[in-house]
Formats: sequence, C-alpha cells, structure tokens
Amino acid sequence: MTAGKHFDEAAVSILQDIILHRRDVRGNRFLSTPLEDQVVDQLLSAALHAPSVGFSQPWEFVLIRDTTVKQRIKASFNEENEKALPSFSGEKQTDYVKLKLEGIMEAPLNIAVFYKPAGKPVLGQTSMEEAGLYSVVCAVQNMWLMARALNVGIGWVSILNAEKVKQILHAPPENRLVAYLCAGYTDGFYTQPELELLQWEKRKMKEAVVFKDGYTPALPVIP
Repeated sequence: MTAGKHFDEAAVSILQDIILHRRDVRGNRFLSTPLEDQVVDQLLSAALHAPSVGFSQPWEFVLIRDTTVKQRIKASFNEENEKALPSFSGEKQTDYVKLKLEGIMEAPLNIAVFYKPAGKPVLGQTSMEEAGLYSVVCAVQNMWLMARALNVGIGWVSILNAEKVKQILHAPPENRLVAYLCAGYTDGFYTQPELELLQWEKRKMKEAVVFKDGYTPALPVIP
C-alpha cells in the first residue's frame, strides 16, 4: 500500500472555511448565468468520489436544464408546499408563506440524485440496508462542498412528491429519489444560514448533542 497524500494546516483551514460557509441557496439568489461544463464536471467528480458502503457507489444523477421538465417539477413543489402550510401555525405559518424555498426555475441547472439498489448483497449493508441511502447523501454533501469552493450555489428541494418526480424523469422503478438540487451562480452567500438569520430555528450547541460512552441517564437495554 502506498502512502496517501498528506495535507498541511493551510489545507485544513481552507476546508474548515468551506464547511462553515456552505449555504443552502434559494431561488431569489440564483443568477441566470449557465454553469460551464467544466464546473458541472467538477461537481459530479466530487460526488463520484464520496465514500460508499461496500464501495457500492449506488448513485445516479439526472441533469435537468429543460424548461418544460422544470415546470413539471415546480408544479409538484407547489402542490406539496400547499399541503405543508397547515403544518405550521401562528407566526410560523406567516413566516413560511414569505419564504422562498426553492429555485427550480431560476437555477440554470437542476440535479436529481437517485439511489440505485445493487440487487445483490452489499458488503457492510447486510445489517443496515439504509447505509446505501446514506452513501448517496455523502455524495450530495461532497457536491455541495465543491460547489461552495467554486462559489456556486446549491439548494436542496425536499418539498416534492418523490414518485411524481420519478415519473417526470422516467426513472427506473427501483430507483429512489434522495435529493433534488438547484445549482447555479449566485448574487452572494449569507454570512449565516438564512433560517438562522430569520430566527426560524436556533443553532444547537455541541454540549446539547454530544454524549460520552452512551446517553445519560442510561436508556434501558433492549435484549
């Protein structure tokens, strides 16, 4: 086995900056400028080098630039967004209406990311089948971080009917939609996540989510 590449403190600092300044970009921030093929290739390369359980690489990507296809996806968003509204009440509902939660039409490129089951036993996935899905999420995160390094915005649209999206894109029946991404250049990135700035939620502190050697008080052991 050959020695892998060694990174210095400057590389660590750059990666930390990219992670801290990654943002979910909404439709009102995208520019219409098309993404160059080289940039799209860099995003896809980052995704393709994500970790995957059993080196299964269970991901497939659909690049969407066609306006008609985008319009059909946007119609699904509108339907699901209307369904979501009653889930919130009071000020939250008022704030929800004001939020621009997608950039399907505004972003020059949409990317649908699918999980494709292997159809055979996968090393490391025999006990936790969902590890395959998690591998695809790792690919999305890689893409998101590369996008931020390239000063490209990405927004993850989760208010969609996954089965309708599959039908629109003629996806194989066994494939599962994991992420629908809007990608493009932006007029700027927020200094903090937008929902944090709008006080929709507060950032959780490390002390609230990190436990040592188990949860306290200890949960009962299930035989």
